[in-house]
Amino acid sequence: MSRAKARLALLQELEEAIRRTTAQGALYAKTVADIAGISSSDLDCMDFLVLEGRMTAGRLAELTGLTTGAITGVVDRLEKAGYVRRERDETDRRKVFIAIVPETVARIGRLYVPMQETMHKQWSTYSDAELQFLLRFATESYKKALEATETLKGLIESGSDKPTSPSNKGRPRR
Repeated sequence: MSRAKARLALLQELEEAIRRTTAQGALYAKTVADIAGISSSDLDCMDFLVLEGRMTAGRLAELTGLTTGAITGVVDRLEKAGYVRRERDETDRRKVFIAIVPETVARIGRLYVPMQETMHKQWSTYSDAELQFLLRFATESYKKALEATETLKGLIESGSDKPTSPSNKGRPRR
């Protein structure tokens, strides 16, 4: 096998491994969301609040790639379920922050313990240099996922329903 073909095969294998991991993570999160009585996408948005802390709806929209209108619906649903609350800025009452309700969110957090323990066990086998590489990979991948989300929204808005990439050549995703 030529070097170019070997690299292409390796890239394909990496893509498939990431897709499997992403799909399994989504199914895990779906189970957690079902138990919590919220949608998977609402759970994802709440996770950004847990990771980043209190923020405005506009900032949450930036982090998720969702529209501010969609975020308003997410916040309404999460607030109704008791997972977040709206807080007015003390200096500018027009500004509203979204904050988690820690005691309610902690109940969901406990459902992630099996995943966290499993991942930490795996990560403990890596060197510091490997962990730094994985962190860089995950951080850059998140940024690229946001870019891809924006591209997808552009395709939808333009009415183009047949996105292709050089590596896919129109091939449907398996």
